[in-house]
Amino acid sequence: MNKTWNQHVVKKQNKSLVLKMIQRSSPISRAEIANVTGLNKGTVSSLVTELLEAQLIYESGQGVSSGGRRPVMLLFNQTAGYSIGIDIGVNYLLGILTDLQGNICFEQKIQFTDLTFEEIKAELFRMIDFLIESAPPSPYGIVGIGIGVPGTVRKNGEIVLAPNLEWVNIHLQKIVEERYHLPIIVENEANAGAYGEKRFGVGKNFSNILYISIGIGIGAGLILTDELYRGKNGFSGELGHMAIEVNGLRCKCGSEGCWELYASEQALLKNAQRLGIRPPNNENLSLEHLLSLAENGHPETIQLFEQIGNHIGIGVKNIMNIFNPEQVIIGNRMAMAKQWVKAPVMKHIQQTIDTSQGKLTFLDSKSRSTALGLAAFSIERFLE
Repeated sequence: MNKTWNQHVVKKQNKSLVLKMIQRSSPISRAEIANVTGLNKGTVSSLVTELLEAQLIYESGQGVSSGGRRPVMLLFNQTAGYSIGIDIGVNYLLGILTDLQGNICFEQKIQFTDLTFEEIKAELFRMIDFLIESAPPSPYGIVGIGIGVPGTVRKNGEIVLAPNLEWVNIHLQKIVEERYHLPIIVENEANAGAYGEKRFGVGKNFSNILYISIGIGIGAGLILTDELYRGKNGFSGELGHMAIEVNGLRCKCGSEGCWELYASEQALLKNAQRLGIRPPNNENLSLEHLLSLAENGHPETIQLFEQIGNHIGIGVKNIMNIFNPEQVIIGNRMAMAKQWVKAPVMKHIQQTIDTSQGKLTFLDSKSRSTALGLAAFSIERFLE
């Protein structure tokens, strides 16, 4: 019995290995798979047959011959199923539907202000319903749903604390599973962002990445030696609550002097209000309004962005001195202010112990790092 079980596990692992090889390197031949994986040709042929029957791969055309018969090429069937990634922000919901290769098929985004958990949950369900209905027919349908939140999340999907949403001890994974009966993953949004950039974005060619998500709050995701670092209980990356000011401002997390109180969108808006900067027609003050003022040369607003950039740089320098990354990626809404915050951030990066480290990348406003990372988590769980 034990031998049979071990054989089953090994076969499952080998099939997953072959499938991932085809997914990431297609078109590829059976012989190439055998050479790269070290599996014998008979094993590869048998596993490929099963994957063809499962409609996860397909054959197409012939490759270049190395002396014998031209090989039949294998391709990954990226439309065999679809994945959903939902990024829950403090003031927005962004949802995407992707194929199994991470290509975005449909997208929906809504903005909101000061919604309760129940209100956000209702919007979340509406968004998921829309994305499920938008999925084209496929052999496997929706293979999973990934949901990212700006807070600490246990490995079982329970949100321990999302201070900027005022959520405490919410088992979101269980709630969504009970409604949709699909595999659900709930993850910290910055972790998902780091993974999304590693798999599909600007981090593809780097093994050690620091991804910093700066919106209303600040989160960070770490890719160390090509793996997402989650920590013992999945709580890594809460670097927005790293103290940078002794006896500083009081944070919703209960601490004082947290980095996000000085370097985030909320800090920018509070500083602007303090200076009496107001949008016309009694509209709510927003990052977009401040960006517009800065683009039109408003000196006080430009100075505010530069101050925020200085505080971002202080935190980035501290983290870089600890982890020595190859690449630093700044994403989420504050990345839109690159024009004014990049220079002060670079000033601090140049003061790190290893001044050669850290290629700095600001993502553009169309980046979907977090949602893509969440979709990728579900895809990889399905393929395994």
